Amino acid sequence: MILKTKTNKRKIINDPIYGFVTLPDDLIYDLINHPYFQRLRRIKQLGMTNLVYPGALHTRFHHAIGAMYLMTEAVKVLQSKGIEITEEETRGVAIAILLHDIGHGPFSHSLELNIVEGIHHEDISSMLMERLNKFFKGQLTLAIKIFNNKYKKHFLHQLVSSQLDMDRLDYLKRDSFFTGVSEGVISTDRIIKMLNVVKDELVVESKGIYSIEKFIIARRLMYWQVYLHKTVLSAEKLLVNILKRAKELAGSGQILFASPPFALFLENSFTKKDFQNKPELLDSFVLLDDYDVFSAIKVWAWHDDKILSTLCKNMVDRNLYKIELQKEKFDKKRIKELQQKVCKKLKLTEKESEYFVFTGEVENRIYNASKVNINILFNNGKVTDIASASDQLNVDVLSKTITKRFLCYPK
Repeated sequence: MILKTKTNKRKIINDPIYGFVTLPDDLIYDLINHPYFQRLRRIKQLGMTNLVYPGALHTRFHHAIGAMYLMTEAVKVLQSKGIEITEEETRGVAIAILLHDIGHGPFSHSLELNIVEGIHHEDISSMLMERLNKFFKGQLTLAIKIFNNKYKKHFLHQLVSSQLDMDRLDYLKRDSFFTGVSEGVISTDRIIKMLNVVKDELVVESKGIYSIEKFIIARRLMYWQVYLHKTVLSAEKLLVNILKRAKELAGSGQILFASPPFALFLENSFTKKDFQNKPELLDSFVLLDDYDVFSAIKVWAWHDDKILSTLCKNMVDRNLYKIELQKEKFDKKRIKELQQKVCKKLKLTEKESEYFVFTGEVENRIYNASKVNINILFNNGKVTDIASASDQLNVDVLSKTITKRFLCYPK
């Protein structure tokens, strides 16, 4: 007689940021082992950033696990302060944050501009969560309600998505660690210990105000030093142009080397409605990862099309665009001269030269006072937005959208 033993699903993951992370629930173990979630191991969190910061090779899998861990810690803190969070809600909010990025594609933001441009990754996340809910026989229903802000306890959604959510706390700390940019270091422990709830709104106790100020400043520094670093921007624009040219060639009937799911999106343009009406599109999307894109780029480097091959060789060899950033618009005459040089050197038309010489702009606003605010709870019971409570931050500056213009051209 063979005795069947129950699989131990309370596994431990050794995370480089938080140490040993114990999976809190059997369902979470099963979700992590599902192919939809395992795909996140093959998608880098920071896209092309490793071309500037070589250590930035961590994945969306890392980030999702870390955000889930912070969520479990936050729930424990709130429960210890008398906030009622049931066992079912604890599981639901942990699943909501675990799956919040499940709809990201490879090099997500670049891909959304050209290849899967008709639908946002958040919509795909919702679709995948609904599909997983059917697979797990309705066990994700509460998590989906929390994710979509349709559950009666609003503060649970704020833990998943707000200006001070577990997503932001993890990615700032994790991205800082893997890039080596110490300006992004924040005290997640301190911030979480100071969380509370007043009238169904997430608040931070006044003792944590300096940690929140540090969080806001760290986020600002990380945006300009990492996420919008000019060389990272250059690499991302090169990838965007590669995908744009590939899409253009595929659309004209040329056969490009690509994995079957990648070829499907290269050769066609799909809308959100298409995804809703054709389940097979979602099946193809979840087969895409970073390897599909970069394998194709390596092969395209030898394509007959001069523009595609040149762009791809530049990516493989890290021969990125020269990039300039400034507040003012760039001189049109100078742009024209640069394009003419490229036309002459590569024997391109003026229109084709725009793959190599182009301008654009990036925007950044660190704190949006018109959205769900970061509220500070004082000892007298008064709740005040960080914008008014802080005497260290110039919130007028932080709330202002900063626009910088860029010019890219060959070195």
